[in-house]
Amino acid sequence: MPSSPPSSRHRELGLTDGEFELIVEKLGREPNPTELAMFSLMWSEHCAYKHSRRLLRTLPTEGARVVMGPGENAGAVDVGGGLAVAFKVESHNHPSAVEPFQGAATGVGGILRDVFAVGARPIAILDSLRFGELASPRSRYLLERAVAGIGHYGNSIGVATVGGEIAFEGPYEQNCLVNAMCLGLAPHDALIRSAAAGPGNLLVLFGASTGRDGIGGASVLASAELGELDGAKRPTVQIGDPFEEKKLLECSLELLQRGLLGSLQDLGAAGLTSSAAEMASKGGVGLDLDVGLVPLREADMEPFEVMVSESQERMLCVVEPERLDAVLEVCARWETLATAIGRVTAGGTLRVLRGGEPVAELPVGALVDECPLYDLHPAPPAVALYPAPPATLAAGATPGQTLLELLGSPNLASRRWAFEQYDCLVGSRTVRRPGDADAAVLLLGELAAEGDAVPALGVAIDGNGRRVACDPYRGAVEAVLECSANLACVGAEPLGLTNCLNFGNPEKPHVAWQMTRAVAGLGDACRALGVPVVGGNVSLYNEGADGPIYPTPVVGMVGELPDARRAGRLGFARAGDTVALLRASGWAPSLGGSELSKLRGEPLATSLPAAELGELRALHAAVRQGVRSGVLRSAHDVAEGGVAMAVAECCLAGGLGAELAIADGEDPWATCFGEGPGGFVVSGEMPALSAFGDALVVLGPVAGEVLALRCGELELTLGVAELAAVHERGLSARMG
Repeated sequence: MPSSPPSSRHRELGLTDGEFELIVEKLGREPNPTELAMFSLMWSEHCAYKHSRRLLRTLPTEGARVVMGPGENAGAVDVGGGLAVAFKVESHNHPSAVEPFQGAATGVGGILRDVFAVGARPIAILDSLRFGELASPRSRYLLERAVAGIGHYGNSIGVATVGGEIAFEGPYEQNCLVNAMCLGLAPHDALIRSAAAGPGNLLVLFGASTGRDGIGGASVLASAELGELDGAKRPTVQIGDPFEEKKLLECSLELLQRGLLGSLQDLGAAGLTSSAAEMASKGGVGLDLDVGLVPLREADMEPFEVMVSESQERMLCVVEPERLDAVLEVCARWETLATAIGRVTAGGTLRVLRGGEPVAELPVGALVDECPLYDLHPAPPAVALYPAPPATLAAGATPGQTLLELLGSPNLASRRWAFEQYDCLVGSRTVRRPGDADAAVLLLGELAAEGDAVPALGVAIDGNGRRVACDPYRGAVEAVLECSANLACVGAEPLGLTNCLNFGNPEKPHVAWQMTRAVAGLGDACRALGVPVVGGNVSLYNEGADGPIYPTPVVGMVGELPDARRAGRLGFARAGDTVALLRASGWAPSLGGSELSKLRGEPLATSLPAAELGELRALHAAVRQGVRSGVLRSAHDVAEGGVAMAVAECCLAGGLGAELAIADGEDPWATCFGEGPGGFVVSGEMPALSAFGDALVVLGPVAGEVLALRCGELELTLGVAELAAVHERGLSARMG
């Protein structure tokens, strides 16, 4: 990097000519090679959010339960009893497309550090994954290795992976998505922020030593489109060590518990450059940092390499001088390398030294706060962006054949192949594991004596790129509604939301339009439901030679349950119970953009059903209360595959059949298999269900070992055992 010709060096590092001129203007001189490398990272899309920051400011972030909002390593909300839950979702898309095992593993490691960097102990991981169609050997390889990487890191460090989602669509073939979410618990007074303060205080780096792995990762991989030479980018993917991170986690939490740190920041994208500069910016101070004191794996590293290395399992903290010995003693006990590498200064300058000699001297404001922000120029696409998928369902398929094809399709088949590679029980907090319910449920405390309420958390993660590609605004609204509905089905009330916005190249008008409309949908849905956005991540330039990915805003939502013993399940619980449909008055599911339309090989729809957000908020509250009171013995929202798929999943989860009839409406296929927010399949005793009034449509009883479903002239009769066999092998058989 330092030896590149001056005329092109900044372009090779991802800076435009205009940005380079602005840097020269702010410095009053040309930057030296180390300074230019630092600017290239801090002004990259991944670190500066230069195409998305203005959009993100439109999202609602205030709420009565918000303890820590956007701007910190993770957001946090109050969950009562003096506790806060910290949570965040982040992407590791481009690294995973290049090296899926390490890309996914270090994505998990990074999101764990984000959570314990604010002082919370991680208790659970969820993941949201997108790959090309499973017929593709590349997609199968990426899936297999990414799932292995997630399992390796989470299982090794001892944090339960409790939920997630996987989708397969053609537009993700060259650019898979690996989004990881983590949540952790902390007493309110244990939370810590990352702002550096106190001139004279020491800057201490602790954790793993620094190497060349990950150099340029943030600017090269996450701020540019993936091309055909992915293999050449392989050295920029970080290498993770979960056992090192486990020591780092425990060491960090002990340091915080003992009150030894003034601030704490993890080293992620852009390494020391980002962590040091952002700490200084938030605190309104300067820093002197000596790269000659940084413990290295390779002795010949140049200053710019030390500053931009993204080696994993490292933390940076501010320590008062009189507490340094105590900090070093704790780190030594945890066998965690720790070194004082600099100090806080009164000025607003970040100075990088080597052996006491300056190698870089930059205004913190210019590096962090003064990156140019770009206006988007949105315009709807003039032509269809995405080709119709190949048809996989035979023309003239019967309703029974259609349901079996849906159950065995890659997007809807059982995820057991994946989640059995994850430890979902470690930590002894898991109340509802994958497949038991629409959302994961985690204990806040310990199970007490019989009859005593045990508070718990519900957590869900969701998104549907195909739906957003059809209608970016309504598709994003649906993502928020889906998470809220999932929480309602376990009895949890939403407290806060985090998101990961995965889009293509924002400099292209059609991608800018997708982003603008999707963020507007997220904001409107969150305001209507009263759910604040407490943090998140943006991943752009997700596209290859064939075009952009589906626009994919992924939403993670956390809610509270007053009693874990009352947590809902999706499976039918008792023969003789009544199965019913709870739905909004305007609920009108359609086949456009549905899973059935994909199996039929139909082009994407250009619109989705509208949602009356106020009514849906009330409906979710009614379902939530029904679960908490025990009136609803099972609850499952109608999503992909429609009502037919939802009732089949309830049969499979409970091991019971049902005899059901649905009013056919104008289009029985849309009634059975259409999609759109606002419907729940529930079960319970009929006298109690009648309290839901006109929102309730009785479908029939839970009975026997067969699902019999009638909707107008459409009829199907399938044994639960046959449904289970098709559902179970849909993914695993394709993986070999």
